[in-house]
Amino acid sequence: MSKDFEVLDKVIGRVPDFPKKGILFYDITGILRHPEAFRYAIERMVEIYRDRNIDAVAGIESRGFVFAAPFAQAMGIPLILIRKKGKLPGKTYSCKYALEYGEAEIEVHTTDISKGQNILLVDDLIATGGTLKAAADLISQGGAKVTEVFGVIGLPFLNYKTALSDLNVTTLVNYQSE
Repeated sequence: MSKDFEVLDKVIGRVPDFPKKGILFYDITGILRHPEAFRYAIERMVEIYRDRNIDAVAGIESRGFVFAAPFAQAMGIPLILIRKKGKLPGKTYSCKYALEYGEAEIEVHTTDISKGQNILLVDDLIATGGTLKAAADLISQGGAKVTEVFGVIGLPFLNYKTALSDLNVTTLVNYQSE
């Protein structure tokens, strides 16, 4: 068992049958209620990415913002917000992607992406990888490249590595099917 798992697993909540019957929801708000666990997660992110060629960090709405913002500040790099459609006031790039029952769309300000940037993409949890793949495609519209993907929690049994096969994915805690 890794130190990451030992520190974080005890504060990560598990909510059965949410958001629908048969789903076990992993709740990161326990990390946020425990400052030492939150600090640990951010410090681990900095440790992992300190020497990598990252020009900016992009957080996925909304829980990805929680981890991307303090990381950006600690690293002294720009923070890019990837939001749901219609939430950004300026000119945007957009990308539609499939959900289990329907479709969603995310956007980013065109002014937030610079050609040639290497961007770390952050979310709280990586399940199927669909949202993160769409976010990577979104970033490429501006001529930047997602070089790394980070999630506090990974659910590899949902096959996110398939959707994100061309990206380097790092998670702190992985759960197998429960």
